[in-house]
Amino acid sequence: MYLCTIETKVQMAGKKHISLILMAVALCVTARAQLVFEPDTRDFGTIRESDGQVSHTFTGINRGDKPVVILDVVATCGCTAPQFSRRPVVPGGKTQITVTFDPTNRPGAFSKELGVYSSERRKVATLTVRGTVTPRQKSTEELYPVDAGNGLRLGSTLCAFSYVYPGVRMQSAVSYANTSDRTLTLELKPQAASGLLQADYPRQVAPGERGEINFAYLVQAARPRYGTLRDILEVRTDGKTNGTHLMVHAICIDNPKDAGDKVPVSELSANILKFGAVKHAAPVQRQPFTLRNSGDDELIVRAVEHGEHISTTLAPGQRIPAGGSFTAQVTLDPRKQDYGILSDHLVLITDDPVRPMRRVRITAIIED
Repeated sequence: MYLCTIETKVQMAGKKHISLILMAVALCVTARAQLVFEPDTRDFGTIRESDGQVSHTFTGINRGDKPVVILDVVATCGCTAPQFSRRPVVPGGKTQITVTFDPTNRPGAFSKELGVYSSERRKVATLTVRGTVTPRQKSTEELYPVDAGNGLRLGSTLCAFSYVYPGVRMQSAVSYANTSDRTLTLELKPQAASGLLQADYPRQVAPGERGEINFAYLVQAARPRYGTLRDILEVRTDGKTNGTHLMVHAICIDNPKDAGDKVPVSELSANILKFGAVKHAAPVQRQPFTLRNSGDDELIVRAVEHGEHISTTLAPGQRIPAGGSFTAQVTLDPRKQDYGILSDHLVLITDDPVRPMRRVRITAIIED
């Protein structure tokens, strides 16, 4: 009986302690939840892009016992702009925040949040606007912003493939439109060639015709190639050019699907090497860097690329065992540089399946 009584008292004390904790938490929440917006969400439904901006005003009530000052209202996107007052909101008082959403070039569904911050620099509320934008019909100039001459317009002058794998045909395209009232003769004349680009396009483009210039890269699996592929094509219509060029770009790496259970992991000791201020007449400068392999398989350097300002002792074919490292140097000859700020890059391609490309920025200031 005595033991049961002690146990009961202990249980009651524990429950009382828990109740006190819950009351304290409730009071804390109440103290923090001073500025309340009801509702805090506005659904605009379906709006038309051509109709322009839409706005909604949220009303907040200070349900605390102290004045509240709104320090800022932070939107997650530049398409959403808030307007508010920084006047103190007394207990029981109201304040308004007007939120404007701009649907220009934002077709489809949207949901944007805005954080309301008090003068105590803490978030006191979250407002949300959402809806769906029906896109407007775009003009030909908007769809094809590049004037390639004689009425031919292009959707872009850059065709970026990202990564290309041995034995896998990769394709991309650039759109075109003939806005003239006559048939145009089209020619893409190579200015810089990788030797691996295939271009498929019409030699005759009819009036009003729209289509795509198709590009493809195929690196033979039996003869793999690594590093940057870059092709520059001059656009000529009716045998003339207005200076428009198409640039096709890709990076050749190993196919990550070919990686086994054990893989290499490349790590660099630095992502930027600073030579600092260097006299133009100074001797050759050198900066070391280390390439580490923290994986569980051998790391192989597939390609090393850099600009004309620098050179490096790291070469393609360098092998680094699992857990090992290799220290190389970047060399800069200031006597061969122009005066002023120098910026270059060192690009490494390895068989790391997760991060096959690593980039090191090189900087210096060449002084008199």
